[in-house]
Amino acid sequence: MSNPTATQPQVDPRGLRFAAVVTTVVLALTLVLNSPWPLAIQAVVFAISVAFGVQASPYGQFFKRVIRPRLGPPKELEDAAPPRFAQLVGLVFAVVGLIGYLTGAEVLGVVATGFALVAAFVNAAVGLCLGCEAYLLIQRIRTPTTATTN
Repeated sequence: MSNPTATQPQVDPRGLRFAAVVTTVVLALTLVLNSPWPLAIQAVVFAISVAFGVQASPYGQFFKRVIRPRLGPPKELEDAAPPRFAQLVGLVFAVVGLIGYLTGAEVLGVVATGFALVAAFVNAAVGLCLGCEAYLLIQRIRTPTTATTN
């Protein structure tokens, strides 16, 4: 995914994976404790990532300051736009989940949190960002390429 001529912000994919691990834990706590408070905290983290970029999130800052210096530089960077979109998707699920929990529609809260948890876990476990893939699919649909024949 690395493109040296890209003008878009670039991110360390290891940081994205770290954030997915932490997100998985926070969302699992929401379900285990049956409490909206961890979900509310995660919603704030998602909102910061959407508003200011994934590098600005608390998880991104922790990775940058504490973990990355121990790892050394990444082999390659990735475009920040797909993970930022993924954070937006996560924010939507978190807000829907919070609405469910806080209005007494607990099933809605559990289901929305569960969907977000599955996406975070898949990213943490195997490095597949479902929101990023959705972003790329939307981009392909919005900007069709024209095939040229030689």
